[in-house]
Amino acid sequence: MVLLESILMGTTIAIGGGSLLYYYQNELLYPAKYRKKSREFIVPKFSDEEIPYTEVILTTKDKVRIRAFLCKRKNDEEACQRPTVLALHGNRGNIGKQSSIARNFYQNLKCNIMLLSYRGYGSSDGIPSEEGIKIDAQTALDYIKQHPILHGTKLILYGSSLGGAVAIDLAAKNEDEVDALIVENTFLIKYITFICTQIWPSDEQIKKIKKIPILFLSGKLDALVSQQQMKELYELSNTLAGKEWKEFPYGNHGNTITQPCYWNVIEEFLLWAIFDKNNKKEMNNQ
Repeated sequence: MVLLESILMGTTIAIGGGSLLYYYQNELLYPAKYRKKSREFIVPKFSDEEIPYTEVILTTKDKVRIRAFLCKRKNDEEACQRPTVLALHGNRGNIGKQSSIARNFYQNLKCNIMLLSYRGYGSSDGIPSEEGIKIDAQTALDYIKQHPILHGTKLILYGSSLGGAVAIDLAAKNEDEVDALIVENTFLIKYITFICTQIWPSDEQIKKIKKIPILFLSGKLDALVSQQQMKELYELSNTLAGKEWKEFPYGNHGNTITQPCYWNVIEEFLLWAIFDKNNKKEMNNQ
């Protein structure tokens, strides 16, 4: 009887938990609605003299207005010769929290960079969802590829956490348009897809990428997204353009970007991935 009661209690808890996950997965995965700082429109913490930027308002194919900041090299001739980064943020942020990313890509690596706020984040309209965010990312990529100065530049996708899943999906669908992919502390939902409508099948999409070099950045102390998920993505990747793994021993889900040599690793990756396409390789840096 005790065993039966334990089984019934466990089953009830499992069903209840599964029901909560099913009905509230959007709120759990995209908490911007409940996090004031994610919904606020925060101007990047740099001046126009430091990093010139323009606010861009885009209308998606499903008629949602989303916002982005475009930081283009001051000189048009330089801008068209340098790579362009499309930065895709995590599920708790928005473009106002990406100042350090913009600063490093723009000032140190001399890239153009576009910072995108998904629908429902920052001052972008709409309600976040997997399908909607995919549309937002595609809209931003299309904008860059149609830009009068940036259309011919090398395109780098950079995404952390949720942004990594967005970047993987976008790269898989635009192999001829994307020149490099960088993902940091990205998750897999495949183990609970039977009760999820927000799938983000990165494990399937990563296998479709054949022509794009990929850099995997992983914080070993990540307690939110286990490092095993990143390792699995790395192993599933079979790109012919080369892939690189970099582990940060003291990095967690939120501070990996602040770890020593983080930006040096990205710079070295871009040197061979963007500027030396003939030097395809696989690196495993612990």
